[in-house]
Amino acid sequence: MGALWQTDSSKTVVPTEQVDGEAPLPEKPRRSRHGWKAFWLLLLIIAIVVGLAASKEMRTSRFQAREVSKFAKTLSYELKPGPSDAIHYPGAGPFDLRLGYSSLDEFLPRLLKRDYVISAQTRFSPALMNYSNKGFFVPYSEKIQAGLSITDCKAAPLYQFNYPQQLYSSFESIPPVVINSLLFVENRFLLDPRQPMANPAVDWPRFGMAAYTQVAKLLHLPGQSAGGSTLATQLEKYRHSPDGLTVSGGEKIRQMISASVRAYQDGPETLKVRQNVVRDYLNSVPLSAVPGHGEVHGMAEGLRVWYGVDFSKANESLNSDATDPKSLAEKGLALREMLSLMIAQRRPSHYLTKGRDELADLTDSHIRLLAQNNVIDAPFAAAALASKVTYRDWALQPTIQPIETNKGISVARSRLAGLLNRPLYDLDRLDLSATSTLQGDLQTQATAYLKKLADPVYAAQIGLMGERLLTPTSTTQVRYSFTLFELTPDGSRVRVQTDSTDQPFDINEGSKLELGSTAKMRVLTTYLQIISELHDKYAGMTVPELKKVDVPEQDHISRWVVDYMIQNKDRNLSTLLGAALDRKYSASPGEAFFTGGGLHVFHNFRKEDNGRMPTLRDAIRESINLPFIRLMRDLVRYTTYSGPNNSAELLKDDRDPRRQEYLAEFADREGTSFLLKFWKRYKNKDTQERLETFLDSMRPTPIRMAAVHRYLLPHASQESFNNFVRSHLTGAKLTEKLTDDRLVRLYDAYGPGTYDLPDQGFIAKVHPLDLWLMGYLLNHPDAKWSEIVKASQFERQEVYSWLFKSKHKGARDGRIRTMLEIEAFLDIHQRWQKVGYPFDHLVPSLATAIGSSGDRPAALAELIGTILNDGVRMPTLRIDSLHFAANTPYETKLNNDPDVGKRVMPSEVATAMRGALSQVVDAGTAKRVSGSFVTPDGKPLAMGGKTGTGDNRIEAFGSGGRILSSKSINRTATFVFYIGDTHFGTLTAFVPGASAEAFKFTSALPVQVLKGMAPILTPYLQPGSHTMCLPLELSRR
Repeated sequence: MGALWQTDSSKTVVPTEQVDGEAPLPEKPRRSRHGWKAFWLLLLIIAIVVGLAASKEMRTSRFQAREVSKFAKTLSYELKPGPSDAIHYPGAGPFDLRLGYSSLDEFLPRLLKRDYVISAQTRFSPALMNYSNKGFFVPYSEKIQAGLSITDCKAAPLYQFNYPQQLYSSFESIPPVVINSLLFVENRFLLDPRQPMANPAVDWPRFGMAAYTQVAKLLHLPGQSAGGSTLATQLEKYRHSPDGLTVSGGEKIRQMISASVRAYQDGPETLKVRQNVVRDYLNSVPLSAVPGHGEVHGMAEGLRVWYGVDFSKANESLNSDATDPKSLAEKGLALREMLSLMIAQRRPSHYLTKGRDELADLTDSHIRLLAQNNVIDAPFAAAALASKVTYRDWALQPTIQPIETNKGISVARSRLAGLLNRPLYDLDRLDLSATSTLQGDLQTQATAYLKKLADPVYAAQIGLMGERLLTPTSTTQVRYSFTLFELTPDGSRVRVQTDSTDQPFDINEGSKLELGSTAKMRVLTTYLQIISELHDKYAGMTVPELKKVDVPEQDHISRWVVDYMIQNKDRNLSTLLGAALDRKYSASPGEAFFTGGGLHVFHNFRKEDNGRMPTLRDAIRESINLPFIRLMRDLVRYTTYSGPNNSAELLKDDRDPRRQEYLAEFADREGTSFLLKFWKRYKNKDTQERLETFLDSMRPTPIRMAAVHRYLLPHASQESFNNFVRSHLTGAKLTEKLTDDRLVRLYDAYGPGTYDLPDQGFIAKVHPLDLWLMGYLLNHPDAKWSEIVKASQFERQEVYSWLFKSKHKGARDGRIRTMLEIEAFLDIHQRWQKVGYPFDHLVPSLATAIGSSGDRPAALAELIGTILNDGVRMPTLRIDSLHFAANTPYETKLNNDPDVGKRVMPSEVATAMRGALSQVVDAGTAKRVSGSFVTPDGKPLAMGGKTGTGDNRIEAFGSGGRILSSKSINRTATFVFYIGDTHFGTLTAFVPGASAEAFKFTSALPVQVLKGMAPILTPYLQPGSHTMCLPLELSRR
């Protein structure tokens, strides 16, 4: 049996086994037409059903509302402690960049390197990670306004920048005519209440027309292109697409999908979302940029920046029922201004600048269409058509933002800008909250107090009138600057930083001033540190061993330490430091000192000190100059003859046969060492900054400037040479006029090849290797250290060989002393830098002991803070915590977590320094403030400090060092202090410019000003008060 073929039923069926021969082929069955009809009918039914379903879906969006909202619920995130292992930062969308979200992967590593730790960060759900990794924009309720916020240590507001500054806070606050006009122009059915689940990302008729025009464009058919973007997709585009542009069809799809998911993230009904789309669009639409202002976003900013129009008044007019001609004209103008910006957003850089007439015509056309479609009535339309916008006059109405003049806030912002590597303009627009260490109330009180000192009546009440103080007519010209720090377990927190000016320049942080005798504190600290080092070196020796110690005769400090230990059984370091402070130095001004390449004479402030032989303890207390000049000379000699890098031994024996080999080894080793010091000074600077740093270390004269220029720029023209020399001698009074003829002589005298490198350096009074390196970097600005070492082999030998070429021993010795002094000051500079000295070099002169190298009040405060903290240098803290992107998927919190500090001097040295500085307040130059700060039970708080007066002058010298003229360019008086166990700071009085010549005040002035602050400061200085700030763990939440 087998399967049967289908046959004609009218014929007899013959069994197959009875058929003889070959079986006939079966006939093919005819295809039924009814089958094809059924197929096409079924296909038609399916198409109709799908079409009806699609039509219904386009009308109701019911299906996508249900499914997309369900999917959107899985796209969640949560803030958890510690750094996140599931987060995806956004791309380079304009708003993501502006708010800082795109830069978090840059910000966070920078902050982690600067002792901040991530305390909390959001974690994406797996679905959200997958969604964002595919390139879609993360859905969340985006902020309509954001910007930098800074609070003080009590979490009280200090600074708030909101961007945009004006906006529609809600949909309800928008005038209906603005809403209707926008919908008519951009998205007519967006707010249709009959479609509660509508997807705002798609306008089907508009999308269809856009698709048709794109196809027609490909087929070269006639017709205008139509855009398919809804307001929702436009928001996605200019907020999150790279450069705010749609560069491909794929990018358009990404915008539409992202907008759809965002619309349904709170559920299937979207009317509220669509209303917020209108609000957000009006608040954020890009409207080009303006010089002096920057980018322009939103209607409020657009009206103010482009038209000079008050946003509130414009909305008031548009909300009014204006009927009288004047009110109607104002309302019509407001509509035109609003409508023109809506239209201009298509090509804002064109329409708002070169295409203003074109924009006016387009606005007229849209006003007529609004009237024809009953969006506005005829009188309103006529008023709008009759109006004309007036563009803002940038010359008469600049939009430059005001500069923040509160010094504490200014420094906090600058610190944040440095931490994040962003300019202040960009910083203000980040979605960032930061907690400052400032105490806001105290900052306000201190600022008000300093400003009030300009009033002569109030200044007299504070006690600022009198000899070496002020007169009633001079109070308005003196500026005051004040800082207060609090020593905490993890750093020195800035509680107050302010001054009496309304200028952005900050004397505390941004200045380089001669602060006079405050430098004696640095000199004395260095001296006691060296005493401590010598104690470590010799304390373990027996008396016979000490007697065999070979001490160079020039090294008076080492000689004294060795002799002291031979003579005294008590070798305790504290005892030795006390004895070191009791060493006596002459205060006589009768000696001329060879320093800085020439002979110099120094003077004491008080002539009655000239005949004294005070101890160093007395000299610091009464701020006597000459003992410190001589102490600095001893420090230079110690460094030269006995220090770790002493370079005097090779000069002793001219006949030693190993001398040349030793010199070569010495030159290579020492030359490389000095080159490295100079390289560290220049390596992170550009060419102009390098040149400024180099020249800043010099005392300019025509010859020195000529020698430097002809070496650094040997092929420069005479004109270029003249400009260089004159520009760097501006303000200097010279013994000989700088005529063109003299400049020609200088140009020829110091030309290439006239002098070798050592002589050129000697003439310029700079280290020859410093000069060579500056020249090399001018020609090779991107050179690496290895390249510099390789390129300087000959010069390192040359620099030291010149010492033995001179035939005259006296001349040779003078050059040797100059070179050794320069090298000694490089080592002393390294010591100063370890305790916070802020600048790249010291002037190689004994005058550095009385302030000639300059300093900063904030750096002096850091040193006294280290002394107060028993020799441990703590980081200076201005920003305790940062909070990025609060309540967004990118939320990140960071706290300051600095190192515990670094010991930079022995505890015994710090104790000895506190003892010496306390005498300055108790019985010295700051005694007028003694007892001013007390505890509630009347007990005086421990207090110490150092005073200093800086009279910064331009002086012209004649032969023999004779002063021909002297002109004051500013005058300073500073008091650096500590109060109690945890507070320290500085107070500086400062008069800039030519008017300083008329002032004779001394450091008594800032001391008296601080005394007058006692009622303000005392409540914040009490032990255990922590300056009335929140505990750190609370302030960081």
